[in-house]
Amino acid sequence: MNQYFATVARGLEHIAAAELERLGAQEVSPDFTGVHFVGDKALLYRVNLWARTIFRVLVPLREFACSNADMLYREVQKISWDDYLHPDNTLAVDCTGGNQKLNHTHFTALQVKNAIVDQQRDKSGQRSSVDTDNPDVRINVHIHQDRCILSLDSSGGSLHRRGYRPAMGLAPLKETLAAAILDMAEWDESFPFLDPLCGSGTLPLEAGLKALNIAPGLFREKFGFFSWLDFDEKLWDEIWAEAEKAEALYLKSPIWGSDRDGDILNQARINAQRCGLEDQITFTQTELSQLEAPTDRGVLICNPPYGERLGDARELGELYKMLGDVFKQRFKGWNAFILTGNKELAKKVGLKTSRRIPVYNGSLQCTLLKYELY
Repeated sequence: MNQYFATVARGLEHIAAAELERLGAQEVSPDFTGVHFVGDKALLYRVNLWARTIFRVLVPLREFACSNADMLYREVQKISWDDYLHPDNTLAVDCTGGNQKLNHTHFTALQVKNAIVDQQRDKSGQRSSVDTDNPDVRINVHIHQDRCILSLDSSGGSLHRRGYRPAMGLAPLKETLAAAILDMAEWDESFPFLDPLCGSGTLPLEAGLKALNIAPGLFREKFGFFSWLDFDEKLWDEIWAEAEKAEALYLKSPIWGSDRDGDILNQARINAQRCGLEDQITFTQTELSQLEAPTDRGVLICNPPYGERLGDARELGELYKMLGDVFKQRFKGWNAFILTGNKELAKKVGLKTSRRIPVYNGSLQCTLLKYELY
């Protein structure tokens, strides 16, 4: 059994911890922007393939005292790096955090890289080259106060990049946050789902993947562990085949996305096609003022602009007021959710919330507002 650490967006630690437990992780312990857990190699592969709410799965190699660059270099050289990469493998080093003496992430990463390639050169006369875009081995170094944790990044690129979304709107919601919002809203496949401001389709697509039990990692071309020296291809093939067999063929309840912008809806349809959902999810071009409830019950979730990146907050009051009016007049029997980062705009909805869930969209503090519509 090995120790692992899943990195997650701030505020989603407990949601990610519950997901990891469902996937079979043991000794699950949430931390700030991450979750510690224990499992075998099969679990490592399965979490990378199935996790909907986490960014990366790190495999810690060593934790050590580290107050300056010289200590960092010495401690990194104590690791036998030929256990993890050969000189003909490429590498990249990512750094987060810092302390008084190690306060520049690029410099810290450079020190770690130098320690590794100097050891290789001393042992074999050869060294790995750096490939920051697509390395064989990606190393993560995290500095906090006078401690350093050095890990292998099993995911490679962030898991929020599912691989199905080449087309994006101007302010796309991360797929991991969309999946977490579905959990926060307690939505499951037995309820119809609607996003009336769907943009490039992230919320409806994540709902579709969840409802059909499709592993989000199936759309990725590569995971970091594919290039590791201990990669077990047979085990991976079994886990991949298991995931393909687990897919449902049809939705139990319909999923819709609508938007006023036809060009953005075309992006949503392209994304749906990329993940095989083009015949499962219905996208329609609809003005919010013309929106009608398609069934007598369901869950509506939307992420309207709130003046931080799209639109101007002063001009968005009418949009929020219209959302409230449409909810009240046409969506009786539904639960509606609005993700917003603007308290003043939220007041314009004019309806009483039944729940207010704090959530971060990137670094922006937001609230997921729930309205029970009777």
